[in-house]
Amino acid sequence: MSTATIAKPQAKQPGKGGRRMSLPVLLLVIAGVLVLTSIVRLITGADGITSVGQMSTALQLAVPIGLAGLGGLWAERAGVVNIGLEGMMILGTWFGAWAGYQWGPWAGIAFGIIGGALGAVLHAVATVTFNVNHIVSGVALNILALGVTRYLSKFTFADAPQGSTKQSPPIDSLGEFSIPGLSDWLNTLNGKHWFLVSDIAGLLGGLVTDLSPLTVIAVALVPLTWWVLWRTAFGLRLRSCGENPVAAESLGVNVYKYKYIAVIISGGFAGLGGAFLSIVASNVYLDGQTAGRGYIGLAAMIFGNWMPGGLALGAGLFGYTDSLNLRGGTTNVHALILLVAILLVIGAAYLAWRKKYVPAVVTVVVAALMFLWYTSTNEVPRQLVTATPYIVTLLVLSLSAQKLRMPKADGLPYRKGQGK
Repeated sequence: MSTATIAKPQAKQPGKGGRRMSLPVLLLVIAGVLVLTSIVRLITGADGITSVGQMSTALQLAVPIGLAGLGGLWAERAGVVNIGLEGMMILGTWFGAWAGYQWGPWAGIAFGIIGGALGAVLHAVATVTFNVNHIVSGVALNILALGVTRYLSKFTFADAPQGSTKQSPPIDSLGEFSIPGLSDWLNTLNGKHWFLVSDIAGLLGGLVTDLSPLTVIAVALVPLTWWVLWRTAFGLRLRSCGENPVAAESLGVNVYKYKYIAVIISGGFAGLGGAFLSIVASNVYLDGQTAGRGYIGLAAMIFGNWMPGGLALGAGLFGYTDSLNLRGGTTNVHALILLVAILLVIGAAYLAWRKKYVPAVVTVVVAALMFLWYTSTNEVPRQLVTATPYIVTLLVLSLSAQKLRMPKADGLPYRKGQGK
């Protein structure tokens, strides 16, 4: 066996489950979920599950998760696993708050990006240059970022007015805006609580109400990422490094350079997500502010099958579940239990149609338990609402694990000239 054969990345080939869902089918699924959600809202009277305020909050909470996910997408498309997104977000929150307090919010955003990129440089040096295990390097970066920011806070925020060792002084706001006319009309339409129409109005209203300029920028970065990675020569070369770096090298691609660029951009995205948390979401830096959003962003990327559009849907889902906690969602979560039970019944019917009888029976049993839970209680414990984003993360990853297709050389070590 030749050296080239030995060095070739041994990634699992995607099977039937790796096929992407077509756009018409995806839109049909989204429409079906909206119809079921509207039905559940009418049955339960939980109008808050599709209110404009709920959707607006969900969008704000989805932004840092989506930015972290975009960061993971850039790195992993180049073949570098980035578990360190959480640490890069932590650096982004601290650097963003420090510079934002000194020179204003836009300077804070710039420094948040720089802070995340600095963490990414460490990760790139460890994984790309020295071939350190990507998971080990990412975990080490998360621990290091947490310790560094706590240490720096003692010298920067402790003696500042309204600051402490665990909190920065308040930062000036970037401001918010709504689209005149359209926002008020959708809000009024949502308040009528009509079947489906009001739910769509709530969803669209959340996208045009109380927007931060940084939210608009973050949303625009999703299609921009798709265009750069899938419609430019630069993106093709970068993705080739994550699929088959040996073949890319043979075609003259500087694999090291593209891996470094991808990881640094990845850190910049994560740092921007961290700056969003400290400048837009709360206007102060708080110790532990990221609360695992870097990991959830990574989960959103995996849920989206390493594609920007799917990532955005995953971030929206996790942002929505997180918004239930902020808006007193015990009643809303209780209503969503009924929605989940109905979806499980539909899933069981689909499995039975595919002649997968054992999974279908298990799904029916779980659906029955969900129905029993819904009928036997009036609301869910507050602790469950707080844990909902993390529970959803685990459920989504477990249910979608068989339909994923990661880049073939993702996380595999690479040395220049190994294909010769």
